[in-house]
Amino acid sequence: MDFRLYIYFITVVEQATFTKAADVLHISQPSLSAAIKRLEQGVGMTLLERSTRHIKVTEEGNILYHEAKKLVNHYQHVSNEMNRLKREGPLQLQIGLIESSHFWVPKILKSFKRDYPHAQINLHEILSLPDVENALMNFDIHLAITNQFLNSEMIEATPLYQERLVAVLPNGHRLASKRELRFADMEGEAFIVCKEGFQTRKDILHAFGKSGFQPKIQFEIERFETACRLVDEGLGMTILPENYVDQAMNGNYTIRPIVGEDIARHVYLAYEKNRYLPPIVLRYIELIETYFKVNHRITTK
Repeated sequence: MDFRLYIYFITVVEQATFTKAADVLHISQPSLSAAIKRLEQGVGMTLLERSTRHIKVTEEGNILYHEAKKLVNHYQHVSNEMNRLKREGPLQLQIGLIESSHFWVPKILKSFKRDYPHAQINLHEILSLPDVENALMNFDIHLAITNQFLNSEMIEATPLYQERLVAVLPNGHRLASKRELRFADMEGEAFIVCKEGFQTRKDILHAFGKSGFQPKIQFEIERFETACRLVDEGLGMTILPENYVDQAMNGNYTIRPIVGEDIARHVYLAYEKNRYLPPIVLRYIELIETYFKVNHRITTK
């Protein structure tokens, strides 16, 4: 059935006369009367009792009016939503994160929610290189905050900042009395490190290799939180981003800077190059870039 007939019928009921309804709809009264007749023929019932001055809605007409009103309202809502999607894209943001980004991401989200108060934001902790690449290429996330070096023609990776890595050891450890550590100091110590596929592991092992030493790996982990818990129990020492350790819960461990080798990691903003990014995603990217420009923390590869 022609959807316009429902709109015509609703207008006639609400205006109570064909003359007023025709004026509101900007059509002639004969055309409106003919349209309502077609609607009645279509449903097989009398919807309006007509008189020379006013109309009266039948019981069947009253039921149709309320149901048609719901239908038209829903149609208008869907139509408005489709128009909004053309302008803004879906109000949903999927973000992949590393653990140490938690110290600044909430600041960006606070500004973002002022622009998009109704946006749904999903935060995914995605850590290893394969997981980051798969999440981006499969469109599971719109963007990633990652320390993984993404050597891919399909992914744009913009460096945001560099964060220092520090040694974390149990309180009372023999090295805790030192104000700073060298890699030679850590030789032979039970060591906790990220498992294969994590850039932080590569950075740490590369720095050890340059110093001429190799760590005695006792535990391989995925999350820094696990490493802190193991250190807390005196099961070994580890090397973690300073930003993460500063924000982590207090534990029974000591933090010391490492000297002698340049040990740090880069953090990137990454997204798939050929994917359409709706305005809501572009705005979030803009807020991130502005934040680090203001804080003078943009670095170059």
